[in-house]
Amino acid sequence: MSAEPLLSQLIESLRCLPGVGPKTAQRMALHLLERNREGGLQLASVLTDAMQNIGRCEACRDLTELGLCTICSNPRRDQSLLCVVESPVDVLAIEQATAFTGRYFVLLGRLSPLDGIGPAELGLDQLAERFENNAPDELIIATNPTVEGEATSYYLQKMAKRNSIRVTCIAHGVPLGGELEYTDQSTLAHAFGSRLLID
Repeated sequence: MSAEPLLSQLIESLRCLPGVGPKTAQRMALHLLERNREGGLQLASVLTDAMQNIGRCEACRDLTELGLCTICSNPRRDQSLLCVVESPVDVLAIEQATAFTGRYFVLLGRLSPLDGIGPAELGLDQLAERFENNAPDELIIATNPTVEGEATSYYLQKMAKRNSIRVTCIAHGVPLGGELEYTDQSTLAHAFGSRLLID
């Protein structure tokens, strides 16, 4: 009986993870307790260590346990290319899927005045300072194709043009291997609106 409150706390704590509801949290907790206590102790140790020691990179605002992340401290990365993304997960996605060799700036969100998220909350003052002191040749805007993402992209374009920085945006549209009949209307409309000239 005395273990029940602690078990309930464990189940409730696991629910803080995205996509984990009460049943999934219960299955996870019982699995760790019944079949993998060693894994649970390892998870608890690493989780405690990560929560205490992972912070933000001073240059790009990505997650790191150092002052500068491994990308910003790598002298082989191309300083003339700067890719702006909304979150650390976007950095991971680009690094895993592409051969991009430039640097990043992580906004940690997108402009949303209704939610009280303006330029200051996205660190755009830090980005403006970077434009003035160590401007890249090209700013690659990789915000999500949402209303807020597009508004953020427009704001970034204006910032870059004030500093005479070339601006590009990642392409959005029909996915590779996708079929037009199964593509949603807004994606298809965006793809048509952003079509490219073929030489």
